Amino acid sequence: MTERALEDLLDLDRHKLSVEHKRKATATERWMKYLGVPVGFAVFLMLYYMPTPAGLTAGGQAIIASFALALIWWIAEPVPTYVTSLVLMTLLIFLDGWDSKNVLGVLGFDVIWLNVLAFILSSVLIKTNLAKRIALSLVVRFGYSVRPMLLSFVLLQLCLAPLIPATAARAVMTLPIMLVVGAIYGATPGQPNNVGRNLFLQNLLGINIFSSGFMTGSTANLIALAFIANMAGTKVYYTDWMFANLPIAMLAMFVAWIIGPTLLFRVRPADAHPQISGGMNALQEQLRKMGGMSPQEKKGALIFGLVVFLWVTDRFHMQWFGFEIDAVMAAMIGAIITLLPKIGILKWNEADIPWHLMIFSAGAYAGGLALNDSGAAAWVVRKIFVAFNFGTDVSFWTVYVIVIALMMYSHFVFTSKTMRTIILIPFIIALAQQLGFNPVALALPAAFTIDWVIGLPISAKPNVILFTTGQYSVLDNLKYGIVIATIGVILLTVAGFTWFRVLGLTPAF
Repeated sequence: MTERALEDLLDLDRHKLSVEHKRKATATERWMKYLGVPVGFAVFLMLYYMPTPAGLTAGGQAIIASFALALIWWIAEPVPTYVTSLVLMTLLIFLDGWDSKNVLGVLGFDVIWLNVLAFILSSVLIKTNLAKRIALSLVVRFGYSVRPMLLSFVLLQLCLAPLIPATAARAVMTLPIMLVVGAIYGATPGQPNNVGRNLFLQNLLGINIFSSGFMTGSTANLIALAFIANMAGTKVYYTDWMFANLPIAMLAMFVAWIIGPTLLFRVRPADAHPQISGGMNALQEQLRKMGGMSPQEKKGALIFGLVVFLWVTDRFHMQWFGFEIDAVMAAMIGAIITLLPKIGILKWNEADIPWHLMIFSAGAYAGGLALNDSGAAAWVVRKIFVAFNFGTDVSFWTVYVIVIALMMYSHFVFTSKTMRTIILIPFIIALAQQLGFNPVALALPAAFTIDWVIGLPISAKPNVILFTTGQYSVLDNLKYGIVIATIGVILLTVAGFTWFRVLGLTPAF
């Protein structure tokens, strides 16, 4: 690998989330695109024109039909996901499912604003080269052998998760480092090996699962908390979420770090060390060229430090300031400082904001709220009651295990965390209320599974980004995903009986 090629790999400015990148579709994806439009319309017409079932309003039926159309199109992608969201929002209004003020007002919700502000803040890491410095420092320190090298990426993803809510951003920012380290260990797209499989799939897990450790780790987490606040009347603080689930995420990553190179994709002793002479020296040279931290890097670190401090200390704000600074306003403060002339770091056109993802999120959230407000979600939940035959005397723990398993494995079907959240979390809250359980005791642990999207290349945006490297196959991804998701179900089940009970989240026996 030439020095120029290495420098190109490390040039994070070459990757823009705001640009919708095209990739070659597989044969299966092409068939899904062809069938998506007629199948979506067929399901829509069938649901919309069938006799209105007892207990469901005509408006609720229209919402279910519209949402089913959108769900099929989001999965098959015959049109871009953001176009599907616009279609859904239009149908909700035209078919009298939800009024225009509510539908259009979703774009002003705090979850959308937090996403915009988070992308502004993440642009700081790219422009200041702070992310590059962190990554290089970890790899140079730990990259001499497979085990410590993989551990360095665990630490890297853990450090970035609370700073950058966008998983796609973290994938794009750390991908060049993965490619360089993979090449150093002899893993290339033309000749993938088990070191590369472990490296990329473990990072896929880390990018996604560490998002579950922080309430700001993804938009879907915030949407779940909004449902819990609105439907269950309970506010979950940043530290409530972090103290409960971050230990579970870290334990899961530790288990994956152990079994990945040992059982899932066994690394031979001969492959456990760098395969390219001078490869690690090249990374050391890149780090040396960066010199000491620049004033811009220090300024970026201070801005992120302030935002993270406000996020972590949210429960003390009232005592300290006399008012509360929530996650959105903390990010707003950071964004204001970032964009201030002379004082800040970015100009507006340097902020890499993927507006197409904002539109997609707005449409998905509108559909989920419309399902709830119309009573359609409650109607579907009653049908689920019949399917599972839950009686009034059913044990909380029976329902808990079923809910965790359904939430965990549902990502093999849904290609969007947002879709899973807006479909399932309201159902789970309604289920708990119907059975007389504390809704938070079921809904919050269920929300902890949202970011475990590790089973397929289409399960989430980071999955697509990393899969395009050619370092692992769909079968490799499926194998890794099934094993780790099953471990996740076990860990969250055990936590429900132990750690969550200590925190007062789940009930005593």
